[in-house]
Amino acid sequence: MRSLVDFFSCGRYIPRPTKDFGEFIISKFSDINGKVIPFFDKYKIVGIKFEDYQDWKKVAELMKNKAHLTSEGLDQIRNIKEGMNKRRNSI
Repeated sequence: MRSLVDFFSCGRYIPRPTKDFGEFIISKFSDINGKVIPFFDKYKIVGIKFEDYQDWKKVAELMKNKAHLTSEGLDQIRNIKEGMNKRRNSI
């Protein structure tokens, strides 16, 4: 995870003192749209996490278009979030 900061030239790594892992956090939305999304569009994620990425990307697009500033947009984001990760329905 630490090497992601160097690779993407953005974000920061926060270690968890009582765990064997940490978090890679990107705060600048322009870095997400300009670096992370293009990378994962070029180098596709394999497996179920690809579907989570597609949902995450939808949320980023909604935010880019300022939909998160409306109650309807926030509802859309909440609905997308509800179906992500462990809550995703297998079809």
